[in-house]
Amino acid sequence: MKRLFPSLPDNATLGSVYQAFPEKLAPLCAYESLVMRGESDLSVADRELIAAYVSGLNACAYCHGAHIVFAKAYGIEVETIAALMEDRDTAPVREDLKPVLAYVEKLTVSPSRMTEADAQAVYASGWSEGALFDAIQVCGVFNLVNRFIEGTGVQSPGNDPREADEATLERCRSDTFYTDFGRQNGLDV
Repeated sequence: MKRLFPSLPDNATLGSVYQAFPEKLAPLCAYESLVMRGESDLSVADRELIAAYVSGLNACAYCHGAHIVFAKAYGIEVETIAALMEDRDTAPVREDLKPVLAYVEKLTVSPSRMTEADAQAVYASGWSEGALFDAIQVCGVFNLVNRFIEGTGVQSPGNDPREADEATLERCRSDTFYTDFGRQNGLDV
């Protein structure tokens, strides 16, 4: 761990950050739960794929690795995400999702350059404004959380997502995972 916050333990996790600042992170935890597990035209698998992708674009190993496991829990192969990080256009993801991924990539790396054409490409693939807004919310949440992780110095445990056991995958599939995680780490959500 980078010692950016000396009060955090040597093996600090995101939970450690939640425990250190519960009153400030409780609203985020509730929002993240809504964004990732609430009603949406995007499936939970789609949203977890977006979370893993955005975190990979930001080189946030902690969130990228964690959300590869979440995506795997919802049926997305680890190799699919690796291919997506190499080349979005040739990655084995659904064609209708590629404009959404292009949108969140641009929103992550050059947000001031968004254009009507970016949104039109998403709509032309059959997605609604609600689906696009949900993708924007996932992108925004993970850009924020990636910065919490990197800014506090929390490091990835380095576990190989391909080795996630069934119990871990089952916990990831819980509709209440995000709020449960918050409660386990001292948040009033």
